[in-house]
Amino acid sequence: MKQRRLWGIAIALFVGLGGALAIAYGLEWIWLSRVLSLLLATGLGVGSVVGFFLGANAVVMRLPRAWQERCLPWVYVSPAIALLSAYLVLPTLNTIYLSFLDRRSESFVGFANYAFVLRDNAMGIAIRNNVLWLVLVTGFSVGLGLLLAVLSDKVRYEAIAKSTIFLPMAISFVGASTIWKFVYAYRPAGREQIGLLNVIATGVGSDPIGWLVERPLNTFALIAIMIWLQTGFCMVLLSAAIKAIPADILEAARIDGANEWQIFWRIAMPTIRPTIAVVATTVVILVLKVFDIVYVTTAGNQGTEVLASRMIKEMFNFGNFGRGSAIAVVLMMAILPVVVINIRRARREEAGS
Repeated sequence: MKQRRLWGIAIALFVGLGGALAIAYGLEWIWLSRVLSLLLATGLGVGSVVGFFLGANAVVMRLPRAWQERCLPWVYVSPAIALLSAYLVLPTLNTIYLSFLDRRSESFVGFANYAFVLRDNAMGIAIRNNVLWLVLVTGFSVGLGLLLAVLSDKVRYEAIAKSTIFLPMAISFVGASTIWKFVYAYRPAGREQIGLLNVIATGVGSDPIGWLVERPLNTFALIAIMIWLQTGFCMVLLSAAIKAIPADILEAARIDGANEWQIFWRIAMPTIRPTIAVVATTVVILVLKVFDIVYVTTAGNQGTEVLASRMIKEMFNFGNFGRGSAIAVVLMMAILPVVVINIRRARREEAGS
């Protein structure tokens, strides 16, 4: 009876809301139909979810108690599992399948696409650049983030300093790439420069530099954009970890005669090592998937390609979904060990605590 009353109240509210909107705003039929369609879709969506859980719960409650405890958790996580399977698992399996097919996805070619990934000169440049991105972005972002976290903890206007450094995180990769494309803008010598760096270079008597053209300078210029974006993120997380160190431990170390350098290396670093691992893992995954910065600034030309940009070219520029899928699988295989290592480390920490 209570459930019937609730459904009756819900339907009455639904109809009443639609009528009130029509009367209050004098909506024309086309707008009224759109509003009703929206309300109907929302009601059906919410109602179907509620109905699913109520029905599944009623079915499970009819089972023996031992089976209830086993089945009930799966009832509530089954929608999430279904969505993950539809949007993650099935596309991943389809990508692996396509990686073994030819250009037109008609015939099986075995590992030919993977051989292309390992032997092609353009792919070699992309892999080399990805390694450079991986080492430099991770190292500098985490290192600078840690340094700034320690220094900002000592300054008087800590909040302002952190907000300023963290501000680039509010900009999308595309927006940041567009900004830095103007910063790196190049015009031949003798012409007025519009790029900030070349204005400075010509101002001190040097020739303008093709930051996005000259190799390998252009790759390092793109890496600097990523470092600029991620340093604030690393700083905030590492600063929070440093502040979580118990003050009595630090005070005891100072009473025992330890200086700030010794406190940092012997107390702070061992304490925040798990946070450093998590931050580094996050940056590594972002770097392995980097695409926006390269695409907006150089479109992967002048030797700046990375694996993700090469994958897009093979799929959509050259129409070779087999090779593009093979590159996607290689990227996935490169990310998986990082994720597995991080999960194992987290489990060890939970077991230890």
